[in-house]
Amino acid sequence: MIRLPIFLFLTLVFAATAAFVSGQTVNAPAKNSPAVQKYALVVENEENRQTKISLSDISRLPRRTVKVTDHGKEATFEGVALVEALKLGGIEFGDKLRGRRLASFLLIEAADDYRAVFALPEIDPAFTDKLILLADRRDGKLLSGGEGNLRLVVPDEKKQARWVRQIVRLRILSADDKNASR
Repeated sequence: MIRLPIFLFLTLVFAATAAFVSGQTVNAPAKNSPAVQKYALVVENEENRQTKISLSDISRLPRRTVKVTDHGKEATFEGVALVEALKLGGIEFGDKLRGRRLASFLLIEAADDYRAVFALPEIDPAFTDKLILLADRRDGKLLSGGEGNLRLVVPDEKKQARWVRQIVRLRILSADDKNASR
């Protein structure tokens, strides 16, 4: 029987364990990566009902393209109007957006916990001609890893603070709702 000094034995066990654990960790997808997420995003309505929407669902909506300057660089983004994705999630606009619903807003949540808000009338074509693009392509290619699968592009805004990247959830809340502050 070969006898190894205890130090050498422990070193080999540690190295083998570290290699195994490292291999598992390196190959495991991140929590919000496409390999883990079956759906591109979740739309949650005023009653907290959730609709899971896939990239395939989004790809079937009418496509839009905008040319913008993104942090000093010219870029062409392609995607769908945000309002169309919200409709796919069961959110009603047009004649249904009146009365108390005018105090409703959209909370956009990103994988990195970044958040932004839009009032529903800012999104509804019955109220505005403003385009808010839910983009999935930049310059003819799928968005890069840092941008996530989906991001917002708001061409007419001077600051790009609401150009949310890595979008994972769209929640409708009301300003007069107790849950709005959660």
